Amino acid sequence: MRVGVIGVGDVGSAVLELSTEYGHTVTAVADSKSATIEPEGVNVSEVLSTKRTDGVVGSDDPKEALEGPYDVLVECTPTTLDDAEPGFSHAGIALQRDRHVVLANKGPVAERYRDLKELEAESDGTVRFGATVGGAIPIISTIEDFGPDRVTSLRGVLNGTANFILSRMATEGLDYEHVLAETQDLGVAEADPSFDVNGIDAALKGVIIANVLEREENLSLEDAEIEGIENLPGSMLDLAQKDGRTIRLIVEVTDGTVRVGPRLLPKNSDLAPVGTRNAVGIETESAGQLNLSGRGAGGVETASAVLSDIERFSK
Repeated sequence: MRVGVIGVGDVGSAVLELSTEYGHTVTAVADSKSATIEPEGVNVSEVLSTKRTDGVVGSDDPKEALEGPYDVLVECTPTTLDDAEPGFSHAGIALQRDRHVVLANKGPVAERYRDLKELEAESDGTVRFGATVGGAIPIISTIEDFGPDRVTSLRGVLNGTANFILSRMATEGLDYEHVLAETQDLGVAEADPSFDVNGIDAALKGVIIANVLEREENLSLEDAEIEGIENLPGSMLDLAQKDGRTIRLIVEVTDGTVRVGPRLLPKNSDLAPVGTRNAVGIETESAGQLNLSGRGAGGVETASAVLSDIERFSK
């Protein structure tokens, strides 16, 4: 398929690199300042090299890429809250042109789900967003394939940075500030880690799942109950360890509600992964709990979910 990519960060760059391996042709690429458009296919290596050396991807206007010759638009710009712009408008332009949209950007699905679905209903294009939740783990597609009406709840770890911090605090007996600094030095946490450690990122993913399960709802971040890990003392993890338990930042989605906060779990629980891994339990009406785990973040991992969504359009 012909693919247009908006946003050339870690995920967008990985999508560009993997697209040709999956047999797709990248015909338009844009960052916030520039674009390159080629109906016969852009030179991906050249685009990425130019981005690294010059900070741009080409000499065209980014707006022109949205009107470019693609079958699927991949939206990889950073997640924004409230109006979810510019990602929402990018998706809207593609849908108005009857093109498919694949979102790696959580904002449009978490903050403007109903608006997005209304645009989709008026279009011959379809929106997919498996990459917004769980990186390479097929959480959204599993729910869709099993049937949202047959899923009663979901519970698990959906933020790798917070999980890494809690894992280190538990195994090394270190306090939060010490482990956070170490995590930043390793590049696992951002210089400003608040989006991860205060539970916002996990809550956005929980809201997306809730919207998929409820369908008619239009949940957003303000509907979620959120507690982060910033104020969690190391002594609590020590006590949990002595009792054969541990603490993880858990997302709970049930009956149209989303809750995020530190929870006590058995140390060997399926929902207590180590390091940056994610893990969820999907509770179903007839098949019990389905457990999924894997790499929940990273450019290549998230790009693999994007490509899996594109593959669904090819079938």
